[in-house]
Amino acid sequence: MSGTVGTNSGRVSGSIGSAGSGITTSSSDPAVDTNPSGGVGTVFTNTTSGETYVCTDDTTDENVWTNVGDGTGNIQPAAFQGTSYGFACGGTDGTYQTDIERISFTSDGDSSDVGDLSVARFGSAGATDVANSYGYMQGGGSTSPTYSNIIDRFAMGSGGTASDVGDTSHSRRTAGGSSSSTHGYMNGGESASPTYVDILDKFAFGASSSSSDVGNLTDDGGEIGGGTSESYGYSIGGYRSSANSNIIDKYAFSSDGDAADVGNLTVARSGTGGGCSSLTYIYMSGGYDSGASNIIDKWAIASDGDATDVGDLTQVRYNPAGTSSTTYGYTVGGRQPYYNIIDKFSFSSDGDSTDVGNLTRAVGYQGTCQY
Repeated sequence: MSGTVGTNSGRVSGSIGSAGSGITTSSSDPAVDTNPSGGVGTVFTNTTSGETYVCTDDTTDENVWTNVGDGTGNIQPAAFQGTSYGFACGGTDGTYQTDIERISFTSDGDSSDVGDLSVARFGSAGATDVANSYGYMQGGGSTSPTYSNIIDRFAMGSGGTASDVGDTSHSRRTAGGSSSSTHGYMNGGESASPTYVDILDKFAFGASSSSSDVGNLTDDGGEIGGGTSESYGYSIGGYRSSANSNIIDKYAFSSDGDAADVGNLTVARSGTGGGCSSLTYIYMSGGYDSGASNIIDKWAIASDGDATDVGDLTQVRYNPAGTSSTTYGYTVGGRQPYYNIIDKFSFSSDGDSTDVGNLTRAVGYQGTCQY
């Protein structure tokens, strides 16, 4: 049951009318898709809890409702998904690349080249500072040195050349990446010594910030995929203990520490770069088992457990890149041989992906972020 003190005419599903001189009331909290026709400044009170919110950003279906009382839990879009663009950075087609490619989330089509990394490299781990619209690329493989420790940062709103803002704790490539609202993470990776590492790195978002080793994975590994939820990062599959792995490791953003093995992929595989995240599920697409794979796996964030196979990519491939909007997962590029495909699959229903565009070149081993 909901009502309004004052003027609130023209209510429709998924939106709320102008608060006028009164307050919009409901027995539940507002949501990111509670769209106020009154715009910024609209007041909303939960009559069950008594908590009150003010709309401080009225972007359609991505509204921010700030709790103005002593309560907690501002209503705002997730820190790890994008609403406008995904980015695929660097990579290799036999030659190491610097390209920062931008993929539209609002319309299907080809990517555009909007900038360059500070150094050409492949197998970087991406991280996303959504609040400040910066993308980060951690480590990777380059010509000299073979294993990089560079942390690059670039403005996702404008593109341009990335800046080297810090160093990872250990030089490595093909690690997994994830992002909290305040920090970027890099897990595992292939290194010169030892060959593979179990290091879990963390760095604070900012103009100058190096990472520190804050924990360990359950096993050493490279060719690993990354995933992100609101509260946890994931290290997925990869090449571990001299074999393709089905491990799903999870680590907390709220406190430093080691990862825990919380489930298995449907098929053990490496080259699992195509990680995507909805609010309720983590997805992993592609990879390499006895050959290149087209599997799209998913598992629930809330309960952990093993993945289920929910669809197929348009082409079998390994070492693709994965990026996430609020409604779709995107799997881009990859090897078998090298592809320029941009695949898209829905978070709202299981099924196969569709080919919705092309990268500027056929390439694998890219790092990704989104905003």
